[in-house]
Amino acid sequence: MSRIVFTTIGSLGDLHPKLAIALALQSRGHTVIIATHKEYQSKIEALGLGFHRMRPDNTALNDPQEMARMMDLKTGTEYVIKHWVCASLRETYADLQQSAQDADLIITGEGVVAARLVAEKLGIPWVFAVLQPASFLSVYDPSVLPVLPFLAKLRGLGAVANRGVIQLPKIMAKSWAEPIHQLRRELELPPLTGSPFINDKYSPYLVLAMFSSAFAKPQRDWAPNTVITGFPFYDGGDRMPMAPELQQFLDAGDPPIVFTLGSAAVMAPGHFYEESIHAANLLQRRAVLLIGKNAPPTNLPETVLAVNYVPYSQIFPRACAIVHQGGIGTTAQALRAGCPTLVMPYSHDQPDNAARVERLGTSRTIPRKRYVAARVAKALRALLEDPRYATKADAIGRIIQAEDGVRMACDAIEKQLQSVSTLR
Repeated sequence: MSRIVFTTIGSLGDLHPKLAIALALQSRGHTVIIATHKEYQSKIEALGLGFHRMRPDNTALNDPQEMARMMDLKTGTEYVIKHWVCASLRETYADLQQSAQDADLIITGEGVVAARLVAEKLGIPWVFAVLQPASFLSVYDPSVLPVLPFLAKLRGLGAVANRGVIQLPKIMAKSWAEPIHQLRRELELPPLTGSPFINDKYSPYLVLAMFSSAFAKPQRDWAPNTVITGFPFYDGGDRMPMAPELQQFLDAGDPPIVFTLGSAAVMAPGHFYEESIHAANLLQRRAVLLIGKNAPPTNLPETVLAVNYVPYSQIFPRACAIVHQGGIGTTAQALRAGCPTLVMPYSHDQPDNAARVERLGTSRTIPRKRYVAARVAKALRALLEDPRYATKADAIGRIIQAEDGVRMACDAIEKQLQSVSTLR
């Protein structure tokens, strides 16, 4: 069997899909190591997986101001790349080089640009794992870019116009990549032909598109060795019982509206929870707030319950509607639950995810600056009173429930390992 190193940075939405596949590969007899932030060590080791610390540390998990900078709509992506990814590039490389000794395969995703450097320097094949369609920047299926959201209006102009649009982020990101080019020169690795953040980031061995084809169809300009797997789900919901207080609340009345900001944006909620409570009151609907480490709102009515955390797989199927930030993990769980959604995107891939579920007919979108109770209540009323949303959400949910993203990803990874073994 093989020794496989997974590497990831970011939130639980980035980590959980890798855990799902890592656990399955381990059950198939492989030795699996997760190289990531030290903050996830106990979680990973509790699952029986190997852990190696890889810098940078995820201090933003306990720093609301830092998280707010990372999640800013217009500057968040640049901030993460410049002040987090590239600022720690050499430390990430050193940590991952140690983790990858004697590895047969490295599996990495967005942001861990050092993984490719380590793989090339050590002569190890590597897999690029894509969590969301926005990563491909297809001219045939253009994405909503948080730094240039107005360009989404040009979606219908066709591939020729979209090729021009895609040049803009390439120009913007050109200076961001200089630390990567510099380290490649020092390591005596060949220069890149494109941007390591846009069009020269894909593995020549295997690219895993880890989302459902119901969410985004394969496109002609994706990397030619891409395998679309379906969403790989993991949130620990099958390993922990539901809290009695939540169970009693859910059993005591109609399905509630669930309000959540995922595992990252929840650190910078602004007035999200206050406005959400007011909106639920305007609708005379029960609600569950997933508040993370935030202080519980005071004077909650009996129709609203605030809890720190509950696995989405437990609560989303019990909801009548879900309001969330549009992270890919949250979006996937909501789609699988077959539940209509209202998305208030922050940054990164979230505006594009919001646009995709809206086009599917399962969701509506509300800008963060317009997230006030009256507007939220109006949007939710439309979701709840128009049966087309529930019907479409149920249909998409059935498709995703029938998929097996973990098995598809594991099969593709093992096929890659076999091909490499044959060549050796």
